[in-house]
Amino acid sequence: MLANNNFAVNPPRGPNPAAVYFYHSLLQPPMTGTLKAVYRILDANLDRAREGLRIIEEWCRFGLNDQFLTAQCKNLRQTLASWHSSAIRAARDTQNDVGTSLTHPQEETRKDISSLLQANFCRVQEALRVLEEYGKLVDTSLAQAMKDLRYQVYILESKLMSQHRKQLLKQHPLYLVTSPVDNLYEVVEAALQGGLKLVQYRSKNQDDYTRWQQANKLRQLCHDYNALFLVNDRVDIALAVDADGVHLGQNDLPVAVARQILGNDKIIGKSTTNPQEMEKAIAEGADYIGVGPVYATPTKPEKKPAGLEYVRYAREHATIPWFAIGGIDVDNVQEVVAAGACQVAVVRAIMHATDPKQATQRLLAQLPPLDKLA
Repeated sequence: MLANNNFAVNPPRGPNPAAVYFYHSLLQPPMTGTLKAVYRILDANLDRAREGLRIIEEWCRFGLNDQFLTAQCKNLRQTLASWHSSAIRAARDTQNDVGTSLTHPQEETRKDISSLLQANFCRVQEALRVLEEYGKLVDTSLAQAMKDLRYQVYILESKLMSQHRKQLLKQHPLYLVTSPVDNLYEVVEAALQGGLKLVQYRSKNQDDYTRWQQANKLRQLCHDYNALFLVNDRVDIALAVDADGVHLGQNDLPVAVARQILGNDKIIGKSTTNPQEMEKAIAEGADYIGVGPVYATPTKPEKKPAGLEYVRYAREHATIPWFAIGGIDVDNVQEVVAAGACQVAVVRAIMHATDPKQATQRLLAQLPPLDKLA
């Protein structure tokens, strides 16, 4: 096996003509450098995969304080290390490596934690694919081990990004629900520039093609600002644009069905108007709930206000993140905070503001500070 450096004296067995040809070609003088080149590729990609995993592991450990994910990263690194033999290391030739001086502008900066994590997951997965393919030339057990690790990393990525989304959900106090306006993108971007990190796309009267177009553009805009993007009601559109999640009303799909469609790594929220609906949403496994409407609102004219009493109830009984919503603006947000809300959702207070960026900043200034990422 390659890991024990005995490939050169133990030719491959079994119906693998490519490996047999590769072995015999090494016995010929013109090809004596081929094995070293393959070993250099294995060495570089073992290093690359281990480095990427260590970067991810540090965030699991210090950013998420998640012992389980940290242990998973460490175990993956240790498995890779077991294949990093002295023979592979001996082939390293950094001085003559033509790739050490190559770089790309996208590698020079990371705009946020999400992009940093995503870049390193891609780095690890690409390295494992290289190890799998070149491993087929010298040791099929190495190739299979790298394939197995690659799928483990895919699962780890889903789990970690789910944790990261839910952490952002808990850390930011202001949530914007959009309404139809002519300058939709400009308003949302101005709010993002003002510090907004949570956006829900809500459009009741557009055709599906327009909804898909708008949702797709808003998702990209939100991710450019490291903000979460959710879609109101429409699980299909959330899936189509790869949104961070969906917000469901009482008459929409059940939470479990939305989870089955979108996957466990996405956020699912649910509107509630009374304690019974709150308890049911929590039992169904919602990641957060809306609590309201606190005040009368033209967004939902048919809904009788739940009032501040329901906000007080949520403060005492909600066991998941919750957002007070309904008629909240800069003039009454302090009443809602005094009733116990730490996180609020707004519509008109930003969407119809003369200066959406300033409106966002004024609202944020009146909300209690939450622990958040720098």
